[in-house]
Amino acid sequence: MRHAAERAYARRLRNRLIRHDWAERLPDHIGVIMDGNRRWARRAGFANPSVGHRVGAEHIAHLLQWCQGLNIHHVTVFVCSTENITNRAANEVAFLMNVVETTITRLLTRPGRSWRVHMAGNPDVLPDATATAVKNLCIPTESVDTGYHLTLAVGYGGRQEIVDAFVSFLKEQASAGSTLDELARTFDADDIDRHLYQPDLPLPDIIIRTSGEQRSSNFLLWQGSHADYFFCDAYWPAFRETDLLRAVRDYVRRSKITEEA
Repeated sequence: MRHAAERAYARRLRNRLIRHDWAERLPDHIGVIMDGNRRWARRAGFANPSVGHRVGAEHIAHLLQWCQGLNIHHVTVFVCSTENITNRAANEVAFLMNVVETTITRLLTRPGRSWRVHMAGNPDVLPDATATAVKNLCIPTESVDTGYHLTLAVGYGGRQEIVDAFVSFLKEQASAGSTLDELARTFDADDIDRHLYQPDLPLPDIIIRTSGEQRSSNFLLWQGSHADYFFCDAYWPAFRETDLLRAVRDYVRRSKITEEA
């Protein structure tokens, strides 16, 4: 009974969001910090809390389905950070990398796929097998022309992305023979934009973080400077369509208020 009522509520909320006067304000790009996988697994009684990473990876498919229902064309999910790889226990990192190599690959290469997949992150910090798996995951989706784009932030750190972008810019300018004085006079934010991991990705409208934590965790620091944040208490595997719809509703309401101010 509870699930039927929740589905009915989600349907009403979704229909309200996609009606004409709200649809024009719907976000085009959302970022998701998928936090709380291991805490969810502990609460669910799993002996190995890393199982939560696998369940959380499976849940990405639901997120993409919900976003298509709202005509949200760009989704970026924070799969793992550079800090996850360098600071977590070796067995947890190995389990998470296996999830990337198997579960996520299986989900996103199914027949009839409708999302083109991109990677944001530094492949050099990943195990060779994981870096190869992500690359091999992205390549088959290059022909997908539905307009839906999923970016996997794997081995990702926002501060490092900015550093890497600046280094790439400097190398570009050095090859062109530019001097430091010339760079100092002409350098601007667009030069960073051009050298990000995914420079063609539109800026995120909303960044959602699950598990009740309220921090950015080094995710999309440059791109998300003007994004709305939505913090949800649910652990990522328990994140519901209604949670997404409420995040989008709050974004639409705020954008409406800003427009009328």
